[in-house]
Amino acid sequence: MHIYKADQEPAVRSLGPENLLLKGATLKNTKKINGVAVYTGMETKMALNYQGKSQKRSAVEKSINAFLLVYLCILISKAVVCTTLKYVWQSKDGQDEPWYNQKTQKEKDTNMYVKMFTDFLSFMVLFNFIIPVSMYVTVEMQKFLGSFFITWDKDFFDPEIQEGALVNTSDLNEELGQVEYVFTDKTGTLTQNNMEFIECCIDGFQYRHRDELDGFTVTDGPVSKLQQKAGLEKEELFLRALCLCHTVQVKEDGAEETPGDQVDGVDGMFPQPEEERCFIASSPDEIALVKGAMRYGFTFLGLESKNMKIKNRQNDIEEYKLLHVLNFDPVRRRMSVIVQTKSGETLLFCKGADSSIFPRVKPEEVERIRLHVERNATEGYRTLCVAFKQLSAEEYAVADTGLREARLALQDREDKLMAIYNQVETGMSLIGATAVEDRLQEEAAETMEALQGAGIKVWVLTGDKMETAKSTCYACRLFQRGTELLELTVRTLEDGRTKREDKLLELLRDYHRRAVQDAPPVKAGVTRSWSTANQEYGFIIDGATLSLLMNPPRDADACLYRNLFLQICQNSTAVLCCRMAPLQKAQIVKMVKNSKGSPITLSIGDGANDVSMILEAHVGIGVKGKEGRQAVRNSDYAIPKLKHLKKLLLAHGHLYYVRIAHLVQYFFYKNLCFILPQFLYQFFCGYSQQPLYDAAYLTMYNICFTSMPILAYSLLEQHMAIEVLLDNATLYRQIAKNAMLRWRPFLYWTVLGIFQGLMFFFGVRFLFSNPALQDNGQVFGNWSYGTIVFTVLVFTVTLKLALDTRHWTWINHFVIWGSLAFYVFFSFFWGGIIWPFLKQQRLYFVFANMLSSVSAWLVIIILILLSLLPELLLVVLRKPRGPHSRQKKPGQSNVGGSHSSQSSARPLLMRTFSDESNSVK
Repeated sequence: MHIYKADQEPAVRSLGPENLLLKGATLKNTKKINGVAVYTGMETKMALNYQGKSQKRSAVEKSINAFLLVYLCILISKAVVCTTLKYVWQSKDGQDEPWYNQKTQKEKDTNMYVKMFTDFLSFMVLFNFIIPVSMYVTVEMQKFLGSFFITWDKDFFDPEIQEGALVNTSDLNEELGQVEYVFTDKTGTLTQNNMEFIECCIDGFQYRHRDELDGFTVTDGPVSKLQQKAGLEKEELFLRALCLCHTVQVKEDGAEETPGDQVDGVDGMFPQPEEERCFIASSPDEIALVKGAMRYGFTFLGLESKNMKIKNRQNDIEEYKLLHVLNFDPVRRRMSVIVQTKSGETLLFCKGADSSIFPRVKPEEVERIRLHVERNATEGYRTLCVAFKQLSAEEYAVADTGLREARLALQDREDKLMAIYNQVETGMSLIGATAVEDRLQEEAAETMEALQGAGIKVWVLTGDKMETAKSTCYACRLFQRGTELLELTVRTLEDGRTKREDKLLELLRDYHRRAVQDAPPVKAGVTRSWSTANQEYGFIIDGATLSLLMNPPRDADACLYRNLFLQICQNSTAVLCCRMAPLQKAQIVKMVKNSKGSPITLSIGDGANDVSMILEAHVGIGVKGKEGRQAVRNSDYAIPKLKHLKKLLLAHGHLYYVRIAHLVQYFFYKNLCFILPQFLYQFFCGYSQQPLYDAAYLTMYNICFTSMPILAYSLLEQHMAIEVLLDNATLYRQIAKNAMLRWRPFLYWTVLGIFQGLMFFFGVRFLFSNPALQDNGQVFGNWSYGTIVFTVLVFTVTLKLALDTRHWTWINHFVIWGSLAFYVFFSFFWGGIIWPFLKQQRLYFVFANMLSSVSAWLVIIILILLSLLPELLLVVLRKPRGPHSRQKKPGQSNVGGSHSSQSSARPLLMRTFSDESNSVK
């Protein structure tokens, strides 16, 4: 970039990563800048890693569509049967044109096939109420209103950020109860993304800070040098390196922001003491290292006009001129600064991953540090190695010229810069290493253990190094001490005798034999704690090996690689994928999602690099962490902490699924009960399309008489107390794989609907075999017949729902008994007034006249009891399965209403659960 000023020669400046302001950056230490927009639109990092949104549909919706096809076939079959039998019956002499119902000339001239088609359509219209159209409205209302229970749940409120859970879509509530795979990020999700400097190693000696002593205190070191220290010069050189080798900025005094560090422009969520300085950095690791140096007497004061100021242990101010910054990138995995002291010495300080630093320092210095680095990585700490180099005037002149020319290059700039970086960062002296702890999220281990107890496979997808991620998995109890780890990384593929592709296939087959072929079959419903006799396997793979696995050589079988990989993963207790790029995370999720059985997947993360896998999974969860709100905005649900995932799935997800599954089955059942008597009536009315029910009843059955009880049930039902669901994670398995909406429960509900429909129709017909049902000797007509059937129908299906209700609230009482009362009131009201807008009033005083007959009362009561007899027998004879207790401790809250003490007296009719599900003893 050329900068032109009046009366001056134009200056040439390069634009590099150090000049880049990312989206959302805030201008802090300068009033005005000149800039140019780069990497915009589809060239942004987020756009390049973006995985297009796919239409997410729950398993319940797919089941509804399948059931709907069955009922559509039933509807068409009924219409075909009635149409066929009508013309068979009319083919008999005298039936087609009786003397009392002569045909008009127009009817005689109508084509036979046109008449048959018209009759078929008439029967379709007559029986169309078997298709539960109103169910879709009720389901959408249940999803929308039910999602508020997640938002209102006080257990999801985090006082630290003063926020609770967020629901971005309500279409997937029931999918939370069907999750089989959880894919989680590590940093910021399993861990707090709150780095704390723990210890360091200088010249082979381990140092740990103790608050009661000043300076350093040795806590560990080589056995031969126990309780010794490195030289004072080495200690101060190491601390200067920590204070100078970074891109941290110091907040100015009087800033409007509240005290606290900022990472990528997001305010630190934790309070800071007033005496501590506040920093801004692109990475929380850098802030932790600068604060670690502060503890030991070296304080970074800030950068002013290319001059870096630090305060040493003697409280003297040291100034260093910042000459160059060799920025960090994922390929080099290190960063360096070149500074000049007041005495004119030119120093290079470098920090980075051990694999990146060790090859560039003197070999004799490595072994002194390697032991500590490996031990810290095993303990779960994030490690960095620190090195330095003193540059002569000639070396710096060559490096300075090379860097300036490379930064001004218009072509291959990155390659030229990389070559200069590699040239400068050689022959360094290793000073020491640091250990920074990223602590686990609160209750992270308990949450992971509960998910595995629920039968959910947990995969950790992270960009961190394998050792750190592995220790985090141990800390989260995803890996146990007895777990045998199957490692498939670049390190295991390094074999000079064979190609990497051949070694990969060899390892895959070996792991497949051990984890799949030789493993004993796992019994359904057995948790890991009960199956300790069997060997548990943990699988580890890195990004480079995954790329080779997903894109094997042309002569290799890609499907073979993927199938072996998937089978190994599916038979492993937990899977760790480290050094993953964002798109690789999405590829992993997509591969599992499209595997055999189409398992339901859930992805959870807190950063923009997790957006791709969040969008790819069936359910995406965003964590409101410290890496911005990209994950939250692109997720289906957002929670403040990982620990909230346990209740979201095991309690809310379980209840949502049970509620909506019962709603769907109940709607099909009650509509079958409704239309079957109408179908049977055609056999007794000459297939004349005569309706059994009045038009008002046909219209209001699904809208008013039976809609509110099932809506209240689907919002408020708790067949088990939330505490029971949380304490017994294995209960989640009972509803796995869409257990309540399989064909077996669907067949049960259908058979029940047919049984009750037959009972309604033929029970009333038996009543009508007695011609005189009234005191005055008059007989009932066909509208009285239909009204009695409809009355038995409304009371039976409503009381059936009452029998299924475990959790009674005042709302349940109001809508159930209120719906029955409204039906009685409406029948009196509709039949007790002559409505001027009706040409014919079929129900005028029919309902009141019907209730004047003792026989009608008796038949209504007996038919209701007989129809519900199978339900009552199941309640009495069926043994309760699993923990059905609804007892609660005082003060514990519910979702969707207050607890009724009466609800603990009766076990739920969980007949819709598959019999294959295992009870919990």
